[in-house]
This record gives sequence, C-alpha cells and structure tokens, in this order.
Amino acid sequence: MKSQRPVNLDLRTIKVPITAVTSFLHRVSGIIVFLGLGIMLFALSKSLGSEEGFADVKDYLTSPLAKFVAWGLLSALLYHMIAGVRHLIMDMGVGETLEGGRLGSKIIVALSLVAFVLAGVWIW
Repeated sequence: MKSQRPVNLDLRTIKVPITAVTSFLHRVSGIIVFLGLGIMLFALSKSLGSEEGFADVKDYLTSPLAKFVAWGLLSALLYHMIAGVRHLIMDMGVGETLEGGRLGSKIIVALSLVAFVLAGVWIW
C-alpha cells in the first residue's frame, strides 16, 4: 500500500501543543510518584525499625543529593495533583473546548512552577 501522506521525521520542526505536553508530563509525574513511593516507604520502614535506622535515614536526608531527590519527588507529586484537579474539573464539563484546554494547560504550568519554588524553599 503506497501512502501519499508526507512523512516528517525531523523532530525539531514538529510543534507540539501545550495540551499534549501537560498531558505527557502528567503521565510521567504519575510514574515518578509511583516509583518514589517505594523509596519513601523503604526509608520509613528503616527509620521505624531501630534507633540506628532512624539515625541513618536522618543523616542521609540531610545530604544535598537526598534533598534534591526529595524536592524532585515532591515536585512530581504537586504537578500530578494540580493536573489531576484539572482533569476532575474537565470531567464536570468545564474547559473542554480547544481554547479552554489551552488556558487550563497554561494555568497548570504557572501553578506548578509556583509550587516547585515553594517546595524548594520548604525543603532547603
């Protein structure tokens, strides 16, 4: 079967709409939250196991790398929550148009950036 459609393989020229970017990031943040939950549950289990385990986890969480990882996990959780609220609002019939979707995506990005900065200030 011969297709007459043009094929564009240059990814630099493809314009991805903001709604697609926010949808993709919502899925990625869900995966990060799911994987990060295992890390945090392991740390919780170790810290509740003994006094030495608690001291180990406390020492580990004071390192800059652990703070960065905690900030990343918290940022993913905040983004996923904000985008999830948007999906709930859209399920009620608000913002289902193309322009409403674009506006909702812009609001998600703005709120998420503010939340990321506040989370960073809180952790550090």
